Amino acid sequence: MLPFEYGTRVPIGDESDPRAYIRLAAELRRAIAEGKYPPGTPTPSITTLSQEYGHARQTCAKALRLLVDEGLLIRYPGLGYYVAGTPKPDSPASKADQQDAL
Repeated sequence: MLPFEYGTRVPIGDESDPRAYIRLAAELRRAIAEGKYPPGTPTPSITTLSQEYGHARQTCAKALRLLVDEGLLIRYPGLGYYVAGTPKPDSPASKADQQDAL
């Protein structure tokens, strides 16, 4: 008998995901939510992230692009990535998401 079951799903977007860019994006998302990077401030550069976390530059760039796609970061070519903001629990967007879940 195998020590694991086929069809087991790995949760997407948390630190247990096997994909490095997903784990890095989750860590950056948490840092933004905790206020380490307030809205309007730049995130560390791709080179800095690569050196700090030991990932390839492409992996770090993919993690940042994922956060841009989510609307959490804004990319300014030549300037870097900046925090767009965090959705507040009372915002209309989050209320719409809650109603969609119902």
